[in-house]
Amino acid sequence: MKGLAVFAALALCAVSASAEVDAAAEARAAALKLEEASLSLAEAETSRNRVKALTQTVQAYEGGLAALREGLRRASIRETQLTRLLQSKEAEIAQLLGVLQAVGRAENPTVLLHPDGPEGTVRAGMILADVTPAMDAEAAKLRDLLTEVKVLRELQEGAAETLQVGLSGAQEARRALSEAISERTDLPRRFTEDPVQTALLIAATETLEGFASGLIEMTPEPEGISALPDISHRKGALPLPVQAEILLRPGEADAAGLVRAGLVLATRPNALVTAPAAATIRYRGPLLDFGNVIVLEPQPQLLFVFAGLETVFGDVGQVVASGAPVGLMGGNDPKIDAILSQSSEGTGQDRTETLYIEVRQGKTPVNPEDWFQTDKDG
Repeated sequence: MKGLAVFAALALCAVSASAEVDAAAEARAAALKLEEASLSLAEAETSRNRVKALTQTVQAYEGGLAALREGLRRASIRETQLTRLLQSKEAEIAQLLGVLQAVGRAENPTVLLHPDGPEGTVRAGMILADVTPAMDAEAAKLRDLLTEVKVLRELQEGAAETLQVGLSGAQEARRALSEAISERTDLPRRFTEDPVQTALLIAATETLEGFASGLIEMTPEPEGISALPDISHRKGALPLPVQAEILLRPGEADAAGLVRAGLVLATRPNALVTAPAAATIRYRGPLLDFGNVIVLEPQPQLLFVFAGLETVFGDVGQVVASGAPVGLMGGNDPKIDAILSQSSEGTGQDRTETLYIEVRQGKTPVNPEDWFQTDKDG
């Protein structure tokens, strides 16, 4: 934890020195988030509800790493801006330093005596008195700029250890979460899957639309709890199931010209996918060319389809709580050097995985943005 503490201290210094305080403030907050996440991981191992505690720990790591990356990116941009500013003012800086050095070498007041006598000395003193505050102000500005550049560079140089700690912690938290889920036996169940019926549906399916429509028709007889409460009042307020950026909205064509009815999200490797609301798992597993798919039914005739996962959690028929983990995205965590390189280039192109979200009301696809919180104007 020493590296995290040092990193946070550097970031705090940057806050006081920088006009762009957001970058350093985010970096400082990120370091603290990662430190808190490491403590949460230790506590989660002994928690009575390990799955919930570990889910929160994974999300804490993901949030901290995301904030750290953004803080580094903005710090790098700020450093570049300051370096260019200083380079553009090299001549002025050299002149200012020359004057300050000349004044500093004065050993006694007689050096400042004017050759025209007392009257000239007085005039020269008055001019110097007017100029000195301006010179001091310029010197202070220069000192602040140089200090900020130094702190930002130290912040970035110290980020490698912090990133390594965060990535390792997140990986361990995901491993522990997967293990805890595999050992969980207390989830309520609405029905038991008929594997033959599911296999026949998959065999007869050529599209995601056809599969989802088939699921709607396959209304299983409930064996356990009754149907879940209506969530219509939460329409438009549901959180996205994963930390992501929107790549494509409904109706927008992809690079191949394909148009879909759902959202395509860009996520980071191994990102945790959670249930946006309490729901029954209607399907989980590979489907067509979508990779692993999980279909959630938060209320009768309403399906949330998440496609493109690497790992899916739970069993068909089980009921998961709002915010419960339902899977992980694929990919590999980037190397530290790659993250730092992206930051130094001022880019954040590290969302390499894609999750497809489709919402279906009965057999009809509806706009996921009617249900999920997104920046529709973005």
